[in-house]
Amino acid sequence: MKREYSNPELRALILDWLKRRGRWGAYYFPLDTLVNKLSHVVKNNGKRIRKAVRELIQERYVLVHKRGATISLNSVMSKEIEEYIKRVFKI
Repeated sequence: MKREYSNPELRALILDWLKRRGRWGAYYFPLDTLVNKLSHVVKNNGKRIRKAVRELIQERYVLVHKRGATISLNSVMSKEIEEYIKRVFKI
């Protein structure tokens, strides 16, 4: 069922999704597949997810590979990523 996520929740959802799949550093994941999978859960799907990914890239949480076709988590910022997810989801 689709749900309306706030921007910080959407960003944390993307980070958590990549983290649960072990996509750190050189282990990247196709951006189109990520958008397709998350669009089944998020309202106002594709454009909003891509915008959130761009913001995460600018903040250096996510790395870009293959000319922007794939992404992975920045392993240097692993502690910050974990803290961000916990802070937003209040775990």
